[in-house]
Amino acid sequence: MSAPLVYILIVNYNAWPDTLACLRALEGLRYPNYRVLVLDNASQNDGVARLRAAFPHLELVELGRNLGFAGGNNAGIRRALAAGADYVWLLNPDTLPEAGALAAMVERAEQDTRIGAVGAVLYEMDNPQQVQAWGGGQVVLPWGLIRLLTHPRQAGRLNYISGASLLIRRAALERVGLLDEGFFMYGEDCDYGLRLTRAGFRLAVAEGARVLHKGGSSWSGSLRSDEYFAAYNVRLFRKHAPWPLLAVAGYGLFWLLEYSLRGRFDKVGALGRGLWRGWRLPSV
Repeated sequence: MSAPLVYILIVNYNAWPDTLACLRALEGLRYPNYRVLVLDNASQNDGVARLRAAFPHLELVELGRNLGFAGGNNAGIRRALAAGADYVWLLNPDTLPEAGALAAMVERAEQDTRIGAVGAVLYEMDNPQQVQAWGGGQVVLPWGLIRLLTHPRQAGRLNYISGASLLIRRAALERVGLLDEGFFMYGEDCDYGLRLTRAGFRLAVAEGARVLHKGGSSWSGSLRSDEYFAAYNVRLFRKHAPWPLLAVAGYGLFWLLEYSLRGRFDKVGALGRGLWRGWRLPSV
């Protein structure tokens, strides 16, 4: 019996050095049946040419305009399903999967058909022994809390798989649908996790799947990123929380205190703009 076909999707936007390093890491995967598809979100540099020069046979689709994380991946998911994929692995370009990562994730998914998505254990790129996320995180909808989980003992709190490394079963995609493109750059993984569990699927983490992730933090990111991060999390709570106003208030208060205690009043301004922007976004 042949191994399930996995399509690995990487959305590239002006990040060809990261994407190139990720592609080279994928060459070492110990899994017999996968295809790699790069979706370029209208990068404004010569990254496409560089990627094609390094990998002449690379399957790469130029999308023509920036569709964001959700839209770019959705274009790839449609293509993967049409090609008969059993699983789709959404993988950030700023990741370096270890050789056994994909095999471990597929093995975990194959243990139970109720599993809709599987995550890897993400480690800090600059400190490979430091767990960044144990698969994904927790969303406490009533109080507006979102946090990454970092230990297997927290597995019972897992509400979503991080989009940095997200393996989705074909049956889950067919039942739940594609990513919500109303989340342009943040929040789509949380939304999808909540939709999966609401549809009766389980989430799982493959302990043997190690993926190094560069990522970014709320402290090192740009103010524009902070603003959009807040906006799309507000949209998430408006879409899913039983009491959206309470959830948004709790979320805003938490980050207001965090930024204020750290003396980052520039980020307080970005937070306020993000809360306002998110409340005005369409929630469906």
